[in-house]
Amino acid sequence: MKASVPTPPVPGRDLLRALLRDVSRSFYRTLQVLPGAVRRPIGLGYLLARATDTLADTDLVPVPVRLAALEQLRQRIEGERTDAVDFQVFMTPATAGDTATAAERTLLGRIEEALQVLNDLTPDDRAAVRDVLNTITSGQVLDLQRFGAAAANRITALANAAELNDYTYRVAGCVGDFWTRLCRRHLFPKANLDEAALLAEGLRYGQGLQLVNILRDLPKDLRLGRCYLPADELACVGLNPADLLDPANEPRLRPVYQRWLTVAEDNLIAAWSYTNRLPFSQWRLRLGCAWPVLIGWQTLQRLRSANVLDASQRIKISRKDVRQILLGTLWRLPLRSPWERLGPRRT
Repeated sequence: MKASVPTPPVPGRDLLRALLRDVSRSFYRTLQVLPGAVRRPIGLGYLLARATDTLADTDLVPVPVRLAALEQLRQRIEGERTDAVDFQVFMTPATAGDTATAAERTLLGRIEEALQVLNDLTPDDRAAVRDVLNTITSGQVLDLQRFGAAAANRITALANAAELNDYTYRVAGCVGDFWTRLCRRHLFPKANLDEAALLAEGLRYGQGLQLVNILRDLPKDLRLGRCYLPADELACVGLNPADLLDPANEPRLRPVYQRWLTVAEDNLIAAWSYTNRLPFSQWRLRLGCAWPVLIGWQTLQRLRSANVLDASQRIKISRKDVRQILLGTLWRLPLRSPWERLGPRRT
């Protein structure tokens, strides 16, 4: 009887399973339901973006060091340099503090493995991951340049809506484009659909989710010296960024905040349209796209009635709510009309 030959390990499998699960449980849920053909490039793209985000957000490391590290990693991702990167300064307790989780520090320590997985992708997938990471890192660099000297006692705000829209495109809208083109190529290359509309809605999908994060995290960001609400709109209601540290100013902020809530809601309505443009047979992809939209929509509804300047409240939906969303999508999945009615819409 022949001895069985052990199956060689797939390079990067642990990175794209256990480590990805540890750095993002919510995205890991989405990744696991996606068709196998797109899991690897999408999962790797997420891990590399999480690594660049960790470099950008490690506040105890001086801004010039963070900018240099981001550029070094960008060049490695792009294939412009081949020397090994060393991010040890971002991984020690003295510098990482509470900013980076243990899983994020592990990711930085294993970045060479992630880069090897990138090199092992097909040329088209590798080019797609490189392109989206180049755009994401440009947004992170711009963020550091704007807010590098910011603190709770010297809050910096974006100047206007154009800057906010540009930021949400760079760090999230571009992901919608990446996701759409990748899935189109791998999963339904011959499907007859309105590709221009799908791409446009995919971009709005990413921007909508980023706006949810910005609106939800406003009190936390303010205490880091960052205000993503436009300064010119705040001035129109008689506020400056420092005034937002006082929860008593929430009623004065509401007109500005409501405007951006509406923008985020409109983007998530477009994201739901995106989900329904996908071929109905692509049930895994529809689930993976539906969950973030529905979770984001419920978060926005809570933000409509909360005091969004109160740092003691963190607005988020419960695990029970998330389970109900998942169950609600599963039984509606094969039923076209109930599925389409499930999503966000204006009442």
